[in-house]
Amino acid sequence: MRVVFMGTPDFSVPVLEALVAAGHDVACVYSQPPRPAGRGKKDRPSPVQVKAEELGLMVRHPVSLKGEDAQAEFAALDADIAVVVAYGLILPQAILDAPKRGCLNIHASLLPRWRGAAPIHRAIMAGDAETGVCIMQMEAGLDTGPVLLREVTDIGVGETTGALHDRLSDMGARLIVDALAQLDDLTPEQQPDEGVTYAAKIDKSETRVDWAQPATTVANHINGLSPFPGAWCDVAGERVKLLAAEVADGAGAAGAALDGFTIACGEGAVRATVVQRAGKRPMAAADALRGLDLGDRLI
Repeated sequence: MRVVFMGTPDFSVPVLEALVAAGHDVACVYSQPPRPAGRGKKDRPSPVQVKAEELGLMVRHPVSLKGEDAQAEFAALDADIAVVVAYGLILPQAILDAPKRGCLNIHASLLPRWRGAAPIHRAIMAGDAETGVCIMQMEAGLDTGPVLLREVTDIGVGETTGALHDRLSDMGARLIVDALAQLDDLTPEQQPDEGVTYAAKIDKSETRVDWAQPATTVANHINGLSPFPGAWCDVAGERVKLLAAEVADGAGAAGAALDGFTIACGEGAVRATVVQRAGKRPMAAADALRGLDLGDRLI
């Protein structure tokens, strides 16, 4: 099929590679514009743009798709279908209507649960036992369109957003190739009205660890925010990120250091296994303890 691909972050890259490997004609790749990054704050192209250019594909990165010129440019591609995954721009109706078969979105949740921007983070933070990928026919609402294909996977005990992100990215790449191969035989299923939840973008105000919460909640919070933006706490005046954690035996006042990085919670305790001190790389918690005094209590 003649495909327009629309995506931006690392999550989208395996999907683009899979479409090319499957023999589809990728007419153009749309991605977010280069953004300032790194110490020099120089404009850096998105991971999708980098990969598209490696593959010799045409790339466009408009700031908006609301203008008539941008919409006419898109329509002129004469695509059979558009594949959208973590693109980052709202698609106006004129864009949704331009490809002959419409626009398909790869969404990393079991819709209608976790519509919105941060479905992987939110699933782990909420303690969900399973998640998955849906291939959805796009419409004007936020992730409200009918689902063509879905696949379920368990969320592992202690699995971080980073690890689940990579698994779901590969799953989405495989599933969209399957969907395009059998598109004429798929029956779109409307999403039910029950069970709708929204995965709001992660706000920095959410990232501080609240040791007064039960241990399971604290561990899910830490793992759900790893590796980015990272849950953190104050250790003797130093801001330390906690990047992996597990529920552990122990009890005490919330925030009390019981045994190394085993920390008491409102109920039970959590053991942090990977941490990151300010200005340093992530490291095993045991290694961090060689130069870090936890004191009596983390806050």
